[in-house]
Amino acid sequence: MSDLTRLMIPRGFRFAAATAGLKASGRPDFALIVADEAASAAAMYTANRVCAAPLVVDREHMTATGGRVRVAAINAGNANCATGQAGIDAAKRVCQAAAERFGCRAVEVFPSSTGIIGVPLDAEKLVSALGSMEAALGADVEDFHAVAQAILTTDTVEKTAFARVFRDGAEIRIAGLCKGSGMIHPQLVPHATMLAYVMTDAAVKPEILQSMLQGAAERSFNRISVDGDTSTNDTVLALASGASGVEIEAGDAEFHAALEQVMVSLARQIVADGEGVSHVVELRIEGAATEADAVRVARAIAHSPLVKTAWAGCDPNWGRLMAAIGYSGAAIEPERVEIDFGELAICRGGGRAAEMDVAAAHAYLKQAEFTVTVRLGVGAARCTFWTTDLTAEYVRINADYST
Repeated sequence: MSDLTRLMIPRGFRFAAATAGLKASGRPDFALIVADEAASAAAMYTANRVCAAPLVVDREHMTATGGRVRVAAINAGNANCATGQAGIDAAKRVCQAAAERFGCRAVEVFPSSTGIIGVPLDAEKLVSALGSMEAALGADVEDFHAVAQAILTTDTVEKTAFARVFRDGAEIRIAGLCKGSGMIHPQLVPHATMLAYVMTDAAVKPEILQSMLQGAAERSFNRISVDGDTSTNDTVLALASGASGVEIEAGDAEFHAALEQVMVSLARQIVADGEGVSHVVELRIEGAATEADAVRVARAIAHSPLVKTAWAGCDPNWGRLMAAIGYSGAAIEPERVEIDFGELAICRGGGRAAEMDVAAAHAYLKQAEFTVTVRLGVGAARCTFWTTDLTAEYVRINADYST
């Protein structure tokens, strides 16, 4: 690790990970983020109406504390979803044990789970690991790294991001870590899975942090898709320790931009590590009547199996894009649509571009990462969205995920 990275960990937090025995692989599967003092907190959760037990508990706890979290307790290897009252009880058991261990109230513990749905969670395995984790807590980058590793499921790499803001000679640090590879189409609302944790040592009131988190999530985690499935466990938690001594007010554009930078980086890393992915695609939708319409078009393209399998085969079948644009529900005029692959003209005036070079388009789509630009020509709104292809390897991974 570089010396610069070591200086990027926000002050006021400690980290630990352990093997509690939930993962069949025997790898670390339980992680803690512990604030030295109860931190300001903001959270967003999945829009899926089938909602995992820890999210039910999290909402209850955040309401009870007014947005304060002392401990985030995250397990992998079991989603604790579709487990009924027993699942709620298991999540609360972990919270109570963590509260006793770290000297806080149970409502100041924020649980998260990821893994297989419908399997009872053995809370005692997590409770038993808390003692060794308390002893292992540390504030160094290696400790941060251990948490990023322990929360992974089908991920192949850990995902972290960092930013710094300087204010009147004082430094504010922002760091994030997340997991996610499959079942990725987050639809986060204020009211295998993506879990994301963003920490800062700035002092930010919970209501200001919530507003900033929602704005940044809309242009990061809500602009990605791997397979179009929205998980039952998707969660983003932001924590502000205040240890830098710098207070952030509402409307602080520089801090908000840094927060969004970290979250966009994490979101793109999730897409790049998508299950079975061989191509990462940046969709640029321009000229839409509204931003909502731009997102509708992006999602229609990103979720189309026909489009995604064409990308997997590097096939410049732009007609599939046109079909997705047409059924997206966005306001369009087909004769105005233009499509580019990178700098290559593909579609003009709603039809094949006269200068389209099929061989060049095929070669362009062979790149591991490429850009598709769609200009609708009916307005000035736009969005950027990141997605992937759909490969036989994705099918293999998910055909035997639980066995």
